[in-house]
Amino acid sequence: MVNPYYQDSAVTIYHGDCREIVPQLGRFDLLLTDPPYGLGNKHNGGGKGKSTWKNLPSVAKAFDMQRPEKATFDLLLSVSNNQIIWGGNYFADLFPPRMCWLVWDKDLHGFTTSDFEMAWTSYNKAARRFVYCCSNNRGFAPGMTEPKGLANVHPTQKPLSLMLWCISIAGDVQTILDPFAGSGTTGRAAKDFNKKAVLIEKEERYCEIAASRMSQ
Repeated sequence: MVNPYYQDSAVTIYHGDCREIVPQLGRFDLLLTDPPYGLGNKHNGGGKGKSTWKNLPSVAKAFDMQRPEKATFDLLLSVSNNQIIWGGNYFADLFPPRMCWLVWDKDLHGFTTSDFEMAWTSYNKAARRFVYCCSNNRGFAPGMTEPKGLANVHPTQKPLSLMLWCISIAGDVQTILDPFAGSGTTGRAAKDFNKKAVLIEKEERYCEIAASRMSQ
């Protein structure tokens, strides 16, 4: 069994490849994750800030060169009772049809990489929309205020409020898995909701950031 990079009473972080680590972990109530979409250099981010995609060094873009293979998703679905997977429209050929798509409306039309993002879910219930603008914290969701200084630590970091909203949509879940953890937003949201989470991240610099967020 691989040793945790970080662990507290709510969150465990592993540094490594999720394909090697997940088979050792058991089952989870919810898979909540934002995997690489496979956009690579086709990703042309908008905005004027230094953290936008077009201004990032190539090493920061490398994580999104290839989407996970079907075998990886099959593994992740096999160890989770339900799933919320951001970027689901990029993987629609790999998942069964479901009713409950989640949409993050960024409320900045034409100025970001996309006007909205979509998550495939395993739920057969009504589709839902979340409105949140990262640039000025406007929108609606539980816990919608973002901590200062964290918005730009990962090139595709999701807002904390979005992940809090996802957990609220998921309902009565106690254990959460994020195998593409990035800077740890899923873990932070799980901890804020008094859930237990396991995060897996292959880049150690993001494990360090995630561990710092968990310890706060």
